[in-house]
Amino acid sequence: MSRKIPATIITGFLGVGKTTLVRHLLANNQGRRIALIVNEFGDLGVDGQLLAACGVAGCGDEDIIELANGCLCCTVADEFLPTMQGLLDRPLPPEHIIIETSGLALPKPLVKAFHWPEIRSRVTVDGVVAVVDCEAAAAGRFTSTEEERARPDHDNPLEEVFEDQLAAADMVLLNKSDLMEAGAFAVFKAGIEARLRPGVKAMASHRGAVDPLVILGLAAAAEDDLAARPSHHDAEDGHDHDDFESFAIHLPEIGDPAALEPRLMAAIAGHDILRLKGFLAVEGKAARHVIQAVGTRMERYFDRPWKPGEERQSRLVVIGRSGLDRAAIEAMVRG
Repeated sequence: MSRKIPATIITGFLGVGKTTLVRHLLANNQGRRIALIVNEFGDLGVDGQLLAACGVAGCGDEDIIELANGCLCCTVADEFLPTMQGLLDRPLPPEHIIIETSGLALPKPLVKAFHWPEIRSRVTVDGVVAVVDCEAAAAGRFTSTEEERARPDHDNPLEEVFEDQLAAADMVLLNKSDLMEAGAFAVFKAGIEARLRPGVKAMASHRGAVDPLVILGLAAAAEDDLAARPSHHDAEDGHDHDDFESFAIHLPEIGDPAALEPRLMAAIAGHDILRLKGFLAVEGKAARHVIQAVGTRMERYFDRPWKPGEERQSRLVVIGRSGLDRAAIEAMVRG
């Protein structure tokens, strides 16, 4: 029997730095043929476009398959399995497959999908890598208080997703560790390690800059170890994301991105937006302007020139808990 193709699942909550990690892995792939599956929550793909513009081998359109408008843990049969079959049936199949899940996806249903007969004989889950935003997690973004847990109607979907991602992990990357003071980070790291399965390591990272050999080569065969990876949703028949929603805002060309930023920050703070990202067309500028926001942290930069014939349109994706006031958010953004 020929050697199985290893697949690495990159999981982690919204905005933790998964795409940055994937870009680093592709830029340092040591000549291997890597295929990338990118999944996003919402119908406007941003991460796949960012990766396609990264300018390194393995980031071409033929190397990236984008699955938008849903989480892979919910669309395994309809989207993921046919996509995997297509990759495996290529004349020159990939030597490694990287799957970047939506920030709201549960890893375990995806790992289960590798039991599908046509996949199981040819692919193995080399490892599940969970990326954690240290600052957000340490601030209690994914933690309920004892008082909250004592309530009969207690429900914290952010906490459940975070815990499921940790429970499925074969390695945990503590990203954005540079934003924490050394002593506080040491305490936080010890707390995370206490929650992990025996043998699972947690390591600090900055902008996903870790040795690819550490990430791509765990040999975990995670599909054979499902019982050791508990999930809050093990007893459920399927899983949905009714607790979260996403929508896109389409804008004309922007005169000054710096003037837009305070309106975006106000909308994020006023409506508890979990994630905001997208592209801006800036008047008089030949390059596309990227916006990435997680909570009140925002990053803006130009990434590539607009392509000939490409529509110069500003598009932003907003992700948050269900019940977002779309009209009010869009009004704030438009100003």
